Amino acid sequence: MPEACVVVPCFNEAHRLSGDDFLSFLTGHPKVSFCFVDDGSGDGTIGVLERLQAQCRERILVHRMPKNSGKAEAVRAGVLHAAGIGRWPIIGYWDADLSTPLAEIDHLLEALQSHPDCCLVLGSRVKRLGAHIERRLSRHILGRVFATLASAILGFEVYDSQCGAKLFRAEQAPIFFGDPFLTRWLFDLEMLVRLRNALGMGALDTIREVPLGRWEEVGGSKLGLSDMINVPLELLKIRSHYNRQ
Repeated sequence: MPEACVVVPCFNEAHRLSGDDFLSFLTGHPKVSFCFVDDGSGDGTIGVLERLQAQCRERILVHRMPKNSGKAEAVRAGVLHAAGIGRWPIIGYWDADLSTPLAEIDHLLEALQSHPDCCLVLGSRVKRLGAHIERRLSRHILGRVFATLASAILGFEVYDSQCGAKLFRAEQAPIFFGDPFLTRWLFDLEMLVRLRNALGMGALDTIREVPLGRWEEVGGSKLGLSDMINVPLELLKIRSHYNRQ
């Protein structure tokens, strides 16, 4: 497997970040590194991250944001930081709550390796036999409504764009993350639209959704009701902005 750096955005994660899980994963995966981004936390998260880094300095990076800027900008800053170092041919991002277990990184890496034409893999929360996907029914239904709206408004089919588990080839970082995003929570969809605009509609065929073997909903989501209500308007904003380019 090639070397990979996985960006982990963190905002007020001091009491729930499982540092031992990350260190254990690094022990068994010598080609993987993590770049933790402190998104202006006010609860001591930066101290937790710096103590974690001290235990594995060569493979744990800590990037500090001067103020809270939202998940989209935190991921973007971390990806550009990792890409600027130039060490890792594969970069990705992962939710700090580990709702997607770190073991799923192996499956996403395998998908990239098995398909040389693939530039981006998305972890997908598909409920099916043999998988362990624990999600409240209400969240599952909202997710299906969201996916239907997104596909209809943006003009391409995607089952689960919002799962916080993605890996991509580093050369695509400027396309995906070169410019600030329009939205705080729908930047995953903006990535797909940016790729389509840069390389043509056929570029979407180089993206693969990989069904996850395990995913468990974790409480404490920072996505509020107002964010959900504004989703249709945000999708229309994305379509309008990128269709003008």
